[in-house]
Amino acid sequence: MTTERSRTERRLVERYGSPLYIYDLARVRASLEDLRAALPQPSRIYYSLKANPHPGLVAELRRGGARAEVTSRGELAAALEAGHPAAELMYSGPGKVRAELDEAVAAGMRTFSTESFGDLERIGEAAAAQGVTADCVLRINAAGAPGQAGLRMTGGPSQFGFDLDGLMTERARLLAKGTRIVGMHFFPLTNARDEEGLRAELAQSVRTAAQLRDELGIPLHLLDLGGGFAAPYATPGERPVYGGLRTALSTVLDEYLPGWRDGEPVVAFESGRYLVGDSGRLVVTVTDVKHSRGSDYAVLDSGINHLGGLSGLGRLLPLSAQPLEPGSGDGASGGDGGDGTEGASEAGSGPVSVTLAGPLCTPADILARAAELPGVSPGDLLVFPNVGAYGLSASLLGFLGHPAPAEVLVDGGETVSATRLALRRQHIQPASEPRTEDTTVMTDTTTGATVTEATATAGDTAPWDEEYEELLYEVLPRLRAKGPLTDGTSLKAAGLDSLAMVEVLVRVESAYGIAIPDSDLVAATFATPASLWRVVSALREQAVGPA
Repeated sequence: MTTERSRTERRLVERYGSPLYIYDLARVRASLEDLRAALPQPSRIYYSLKANPHPGLVAELRRGGARAEVTSRGELAAALEAGHPAAELMYSGPGKVRAELDEAVAAGMRTFSTESFGDLERIGEAAAAQGVTADCVLRINAAGAPGQAGLRMTGGPSQFGFDLDGLMTERARLLAKGTRIVGMHFFPLTNARDEEGLRAELAQSVRTAAQLRDELGIPLHLLDLGGGFAAPYATPGERPVYGGLRTALSTVLDEYLPGWRDGEPVVAFESGRYLVGDSGRLVVTVTDVKHSRGSDYAVLDSGINHLGGLSGLGRLLPLSAQPLEPGSGDGASGGDGGDGTEGASEAGSGPVSVTLAGPLCTPADILARAAELPGVSPGDLLVFPNVGAYGLSASLLGFLGHPAPAEVLVDGGETVSATRLALRRQHIQPASEPRTEDTTVMTDTTTGATVTEATATAGDTAPWDEEYEELLYEVLPRLRAKGPLTDGTSLKAAGLDSLAMVEVLVRVESAYGIAIPDSDLVAATFATPASLWRVVSALREQAVGPA
């Protein structure tokens, strides 16, 4: 039976090609409302960008009131692009390096989840170097496992979090320069469909937090209880409803942390898959069907390079595809494709067991084994549901160099955006030289040259006027702390993000009566005061002639 959704998705494939990811923003809004209804109130929700960093999804959740939790420079860039204020972000994850911490602090981030004493000290060094203090929550690797559903993240030896015995014996190391301990962070398990187990884990985290506050004197202004909220992955199904969680957890909070309703502590939760998982569908095309030694195979134009890359490690199978138009054998073509290609069975002859293989040159590229499907033929469209989380960005995108699928955002039947993620190689400096390249590379669209801060040149103060200098100081207050403004001063290091760049642009154009053309709106123009002033000066001369 053909549905309006399947007709819409077929039209999108005809327009943007296959394979194609389609994300429905209405489902994102619904999932955020459902999660908020399931949690104690007041509470804060962080969206974990690791689930899907697509800026359109991140921006939709921001509009709904969710904050963002990031774990890398790329996720930080995506959150800022989506409009999240840097000061409201949470930076978490093990293995943070100094370069990314410097960048995060320079962007305005102040809240970090710390995984170890070394992690805490590196955060403090980065913050102190820029004259600020980082608010840190301690991720706790608590013992015990009251909830058995889902994948456990802590409770045993782990790269995640502080062991309780280490906190007790080395608590003096918590006084790291440049940091202020403001609370605790728990995330004991993930993807827990069993509400009873999830309630037990969250309640135990609350009790542990209260105990550490009372016995070790750890401040508790922010309590991040993590998540664990489940969602189906690449199979049909609905998100679970946690009907009793709000009441049960509110009772525990009232008992152990009675000030939580007034914001002391602020109680926070994280979610990735629950918020975006059911928003996404991946439409793929059958390119070939064959019979091999007693087994039927359908080869698709998409594999573990686009979906479920961890399936090669046995982590994410089984996945489940369906005809785009259930009950019709998809209807894209006849039983043998009309070209003599062998088919798994005649269309409409009933379901058959078929292995869904991708296009990669590895036997690990299997998306589903023994999938029960009606007869499939080359040209048929299949759809993997519930792949809004851990889909494209969690896959082996670079393997064999196939183009990434297009990603389309829809809302109420309207197409909001269509983009394609691209990998490209960039030149970097030798490791012995200062590392200034950014993971999010900006390219000059005129010359095609890779632009980094290395294009900035140091030297004497450039001949700009006082109005220009004061303008930069107002938009980028950290410039004053860096000493006299020179032609080589890095504007990025002083906090020039995408939002500040827009403000500088508007202020400069207004002050000097110019309009900077799109061809000059590249990273190199905004690298230093001198590079921007050269453009401003040239445009002023064009407008009024040489001084």
